[in-house]
Amino acid sequence: MKDNSYYLEALINQDSKKIKKLYEECFPKVEKFLLKNKGTFHDAEDIFQKALLQITIRYQKEKFIIKSNFEAYLFTVCRNMWRRELNANKNWVTNNDVVALNEEEFNLAEALVEQKRWELFAEALELISENCKKILKMFFNRIPYTKMVEEMGYNSETVARQRVFKCKAKLTTLIKKDKRYKSLKEI
Repeated sequence: MKDNSYYLEALINQDSKKIKKLYEECFPKVEKFLLKNKGTFHDAEDIFQKALLQITIRYQKEKFIIKSNFEAYLFTVCRNMWRRELNANKNWVTNNDVVALNEEEFNLAEALVEQKRWELFAEALELISENCKKILKMFFNRIPYTKMVEEMGYNSETVARQRVFKCKAKLTTLIKKDKRYKSLKEI
């Protein structure tokens, strides 16, 4: 895979050869993910296009730096957009007389804010200890406390719960100390 600026510049400059290569390398993974998660090929195409558009617009405005590789970043943007789409569809109530339309620009703006929140979370997660990363990963993956005790060598579930609490508190503190937190929280 090329370095991150290769594809960012290709998107900005609308370099069709490089963008075609980007599709060949990245789209199949996005398609596979969406098909496994209640999506269709058409949904995958839409989400992929929206993600590329979001990244392009954001890069034109901010010249941000992608800390992972571009493929992983693009996949995360697509995954977050699809999750939002699924959640929005769950909340839709249809009435024969009234149909509410979501504006595309509003959805893209919300997706961008969510992506920035995710980046802030991921950066803060990198700053905590390896032990905390491991325990929080288990917690976020809903691993039972009994399994955490076994895996981490703790004396009891109470110790595991306390450790999760302290690690979450540390992560929250790091996030709240970041200068981006206030602006992302208010949106």
